[in-house]
Amino acid sequence: MKKYGLLSLTLLLSVLLVACTGIPDNIKPVDNFDANRYLGQWYEVARLDHSFERGLSHISATYTARDDGGINVLNKGFSVEKQEWQVAEGKAYFVDQKDQGHLKVSFFGPFYGSYVVFELDHKNYQYALVSGPDRSYFWLLARLPVIDKELQTELVAKAKAQGFDTDKLIFVDHNPSSLPANAQQQ
Repeated sequence: MKKYGLLSLTLLLSVLLVACTGIPDNIKPVDNFDANRYLGQWYEVARLDHSFERGLSHISATYTARDDGGINVLNKGFSVEKQEWQVAEGKAYFVDQKDQGHLKVSFFGPFYGSYVVFELDHKNYQYALVSGPDRSYFWLLARLPVIDKELQTELVAKAKAQGFDTDKLIFVDHNPSSLPANAQQQ
C-alpha cells in the first residue's frame, strides 16, 4: 500500500510541476527567441495583480547569463509600505528549445513557474508580453520604464485579444519623484 501511495504522490507532484511550467491554451511562445538579446534590464510597465508584487512600484527585472546555460533573474521593486527595496533572485531555464520564448523560472528551490514570452519586439528587443502558466499571470515589459502611449495601447489590445483581463491591469509607477530621497540612489 505504501508503494502505491508514494507512486500516487510522485505522479501528483509531477502533474503539478508540469502544470506550473505549462502554457495557457492558445498562447504560443515566440520563435526565433535570442536569449542573449533578451539579457539586461527590463521594466515592468503593467501587470495583473499577485501577492508577490502587491504594493511594489518601480519594478524591474535584470537577466544575466549563467555558466550552466540558464539565466539569472534579479527582480527588484520598491515597497511603499516598508519604505525599502524588495529583491528576489532566481534562475531560469528553457523548457524546450533555446530559440523559443518558453522558460521555467524558480525563486524557491526546485519549484518552477512558467515564463512565456508570447509577443516580442524581435527587431530591437524593446518590449515583450509575458504570461505565466495561466491567464492570471501577465506582464508588459519594456527596456524603458515608460513607453509610447500608442504602443502601450496596441500591446494591451494584443493581450486582451489573447484572453487576458486587461481591465484589471496595474500600471507600475516609475516616477522617480515618488521615491523617498534615500531610495532614489539604489
